[in-house]
Amino acid sequence: MSDLLPGFADPVAGPQATFRAVLEAMARPGRVFRLPLAPSGPAPLSPAAAAVLLTLADAETPVWSDAGAAAAEWLRFHAGCPLVDGASGAAFVLATGTPPALGTLEPGSDEEPHRSATLVLQVAALEEGAGWRLTGPGIEAAHRLRVTGAPDGFPAAWAANRRRFPCGVDVVLCAGDRVAALPRSVAIAEG
Repeated sequence: MSDLLPGFADPVAGPQATFRAVLEAMARPGRVFRLPLAPSGPAPLSPAAAAVLLTLADAETPVWSDAGAAAAEWLRFHAGCPLVDGASGAAFVLATGTPPALGTLEPGSDEEPHRSATLVLQVAALEEGAGWRLTGPGIEAAHRLRVTGAPDGFPAAWAANRRRFPCGVDVVLCAGDRVAALPRSVAIAEG
């Protein structure tokens, strides 16, 4: 008998709801969306990170993860995605701890900016109305997002990532069963 945890309880509604939430999060940067149908993957995966990867990763999208062997086996089985040894060669980068530097991830090219990596960054908490001041496409004037557990120096690294536009990395933030997104076009100011 396998110790492998199940994926989505509803293999149709779960991924559909997650996909809609991630699309909404990308269209409305800094807004927090709940994923009520998120699966419980192996520790240290949060339900949101598990749901995002099961929804977006497939046999054509290499994934790098720092979540350990149980999470790797779970992702390989449920998403069918190839796992790569280096974050620089991944389409999706799952960071449950300190993430690789944004500048080391695939930025895409001027001809194919959509071939960039997406960082799925697990954090402790997401809260609207305080914290970083976000501006840019999808935000009427400004939006506030507090990200508890973001790596030190993230706003400065994000500014360097944004300067590469239209290339650069997009980020999906995951905390518990909640997601928020930072498309590469969004500016972050502290305070």
